[in-house]
Amino acid sequence: MTIGVAIATLLIGLAIGFFVAGSIAKKVNKEKAERIIKEAESEAEVIKKDKILQAKEKFLQLKAEHEKAVNEKNKSLAEAENRIKQKENTLSQKIEANSRQSADMEKKSTKLDSLIEINEKKKEDLEKLHRQQVQQLETIAGLTAEEAKNQLVEALKAEARTEAMSALQTMVEEAKISANKEAKRIILQTIQRVGTETAIENAITVFNLDSDEVKGRIIGREGRNIRALEAATGVEIIIDDTPEAIVLSCFDPIRRETARLALHQLVTDGRIHPARIEEIVDKVKKQIEEEIIEIGKRTCIDLGIHGLHPELIRYVGRMRYRSSYGQNLLQHSREVANLCGIMAAELGLNPKLAKRAGLLHDIGKVPDGETELPHALFGMKLAEKYKENPEVCNAIGAHHDEVEMTSLLAPIVQVCDAISGARPGARREMTEQYIRRIKDLEGLAQSFPGVMKSYAIQAGRELRVIVESEKVSDADSDALSFEISQRIQNEMTYPGQVKVTVIREKRSVNYAR
Repeated sequence: MTIGVAIATLLIGLAIGFFVAGSIAKKVNKEKAERIIKEAESEAEVIKKDKILQAKEKFLQLKAEHEKAVNEKNKSLAEAENRIKQKENTLSQKIEANSRQSADMEKKSTKLDSLIEINEKKKEDLEKLHRQQVQQLETIAGLTAEEAKNQLVEALKAEARTEAMSALQTMVEEAKISANKEAKRIILQTIQRVGTETAIENAITVFNLDSDEVKGRIIGREGRNIRALEAATGVEIIIDDTPEAIVLSCFDPIRRETARLALHQLVTDGRIHPARIEEIVDKVKKQIEEEIIEIGKRTCIDLGIHGLHPELIRYVGRMRYRSSYGQNLLQHSREVANLCGIMAAELGLNPKLAKRAGLLHDIGKVPDGETELPHALFGMKLAEKYKENPEVCNAIGAHHDEVEMTSLLAPIVQVCDAISGARPGARREMTEQYIRRIKDLEGLAQSFPGVMKSYAIQAGRELRVIVESEKVSDADSDALSFEISQRIQNEMTYPGQVKVTVIREKRSVNYAR
């Protein structure tokens, strides 16, 4: 009981102590809070005063800047007003000056109108005077103005034509002198460096025999051997009274050569009958075909031409058995190839390509079958077929002017072809063709007005034309010579060149009795 009371008393004491301590703490905290509040109020009052002062200073600063900006704006406006006033003054001055100028222009235009009227009157007076003078001149001359004008134009035309022809002739002569020197030098050097051979081919081959007894064996019983031989070779065999000789006639040299070799083997062997003839002819044909290919290869090697298609090599070999105007075609092509190579080297072109074009330029003359194309075009198509150089193809097709020349090789091949063909003794010319060419030359000259007679001399290399002196003047004779040469060049085919000489003379004959 006593312990409980003590504890209770202790608890009560503690509670009273806590209460008293809490009262004291509250009082202290309240005083502290009041003091802090007072201090905060005093600091706030100080800050408020500072802010008010700063605001006043900012306001004054802004006010000063605004006043300054307003003053500057007013100043610029004043300057603008001054400029506008000056422009107004300048414009008013210009308007006044323009007014004065317009007044002056009106005065001047009035003067000009009067001057124009005066000029028109003077012009009319001059035209009247001109018409009167023209009428007087027409009356005096007995010609109208149009007739006199036409006569003057015709006279000027004739004079201009004469002067132009003279100038043209002079220019042509000068060009010939300067151009021919170099051309002659190149051509002469080219020809001198080529060894030429002449091979005349005929349409017949004479086969010699040891004795006439062999003729009967060749004919055979009832002519069966000779018929079999002609059928196998396609050659006409002529056996006549010519001693120890048989004539083989055919336009195809390969067939003639086949028949000759077959006859040689048959006569040598002694066994001549139809079966043996067919066997030998087939064997000879294969032999000649091999020989053709060998000839083509050897020709290409001799000329230094490489990479030629095998078919083109065969065509080259076939040219050995073909003639052109009596000239062996292979020999002609080799000669043209050598000429082309030398001339191309002289001119700074590719000599190997030129040789190639020269060798192949006439391959169109040895087709395997019949063709309707000219040999130049057919040869060009063959070269294109076997992938030859385009310049070579064009040179083949253009060497007789069937197609347009597109490279420098084409005229070289054309010139070298003419050199090889026109060389004396290279080709045979039929009498009928020669006579026809001579007559055509003379007839062409006779077709010109004023020509009295014409003579083709020096085997057609020169044409002499005699004109009537009353109809053709000296100046006209120069023009006539030029025109005749141009027509010959454009209309006729001839080897080399043709010299045209026009002869004009006047004879006065009187008799003393």
